[in-house]
Amino acid sequence: MSKNITRQSILRQVKQFYEQQKSSHFIPGQSRINVAGRVYDDKEMVNLIDASLDFWLTAGRYASEFEQKLAQYVGVKYCLLTNSGSSANLLAVTALASPKLGERQLRPGDEVITTAASFPTTVNPIVQNKLRPVFVDIELGTYNIQATALEKAITKKTKALIVAHTLGNPIDINRVNKIVKKHKLWFIEDNCDALGSKFREKMTGSFGHISTTSFYPAHHITTGEGGAVFTDDPLLKMIIASIRDWGRDCWCATGADNTCRQRFSQQHGSLPQGYDHKYVYSHIGYNLKITDLQAAIGVAQLKKLPRFSAVRKKNFDYLYQYFKKYQRYFVLPRATASAVPSWFGFPLLVKPKSPFPRTELVQYLEKNHIATRMLFAGNLTRQPAYQGIKFRIAGSLTNTDMVMNGLFWIGVYPGIDQTQIDFIISTFKSFLQQYES
Repeated sequence: MSKNITRQSILRQVKQFYEQQKSSHFIPGQSRINVAGRVYDDKEMVNLIDASLDFWLTAGRYASEFEQKLAQYVGVKYCLLTNSGSSANLLAVTALASPKLGERQLRPGDEVITTAASFPTTVNPIVQNKLRPVFVDIELGTYNIQATALEKAITKKTKALIVAHTLGNPIDINRVNKIVKKHKLWFIEDNCDALGSKFREKMTGSFGHISTTSFYPAHHITTGEGGAVFTDDPLLKMIIASIRDWGRDCWCATGADNTCRQRFSQQHGSLPQGYDHKYVYSHIGYNLKITDLQAAIGVAQLKKLPRFSAVRKKNFDYLYQYFKKYQRYFVLPRATASAVPSWFGFPLLVKPKSPFPRTELVQYLEKNHIATRMLFAGNLTRQPAYQGIKFRIAGSLTNTDMVMNGLFWIGVYPGIDQTQIDFIISTFKSFLQQYES
């Protein structure tokens, strides 16, 4: 029996295994409704086993396919896979500190504008590169950076902007881009929570000098652990690849040699003439590559992304129609003008004058097996890890603190079906009715 026939036999059995181990049905009040999670079928399992049979344990054929198709989907020239969305953000900021950028290189003490109502690893790379975070407040409803406040936050030290599309809702990209161009700033677009969202018919992730995304199981598509960095700039692409791959100067693909055809004929720094280019390092780098096993899952997941986004929007809209009648208790989410979000979650901000605090409602939901989450760090400047970190607050963080104290979100991901959405609503109804006159 040929190896190919054996492989196909194995993959057919994988399909059969998937059919036999499908999860059980939802039981209201007993089964947990998560805020997010992996949604997959036999296609992901088949790809994973197919890649494992190659036993190519680093990036390989599936990684190349995933990078190419991701770049096409987002609408950019280059996609570089990495081991997490957090690593993607680290690569993006660190790339802008590369000496290969000349006068535009970010240097220690330069300021980078961001928000404090974010996930830590949007901000951490600023600190890790000895740059100074400048925190701008957010809007209520969109929970994105206040684009109208950006201009006042800029000083002579301001060199870059890194912000996320909060819970899948795009920032006001038009206004942000005008400011970026006017002040000649670098713009990093953290698209980790918004893959599949659009602004003026263009995919988010296609607007920044660099953008990032995450494939953690909570995100729009998953590879388990994983992420990606996107750019249209060939120099930035080369720098990002170098930092991701140990800091090496060589750009050969994994398993390839002498792509530049000058492997033993160049002079680098004060190394001996002709020193092996495969062991020349032009950056302080890391090993942040993805494996082909992860990429194989991603190839299958990417095909499902349009459907996933449609289900997220459907679940979000259904919840919104219900909560419209409770605006005396909650600030409801709103999409940015000209945006079509692929919602990451459904945020509810409990108003300060509501007859119940957030904690009471969240505990009631969790008791009924409905998972909830805060808006990530709430206000990073109040987190223990950031005490002693040098940062600047432009204006105030009034809305950020309000969100820290009153906002939570529930899931809309495609693993939540209509029965579960109806149970979520009935649970809210049973809680809220005690406050109805």
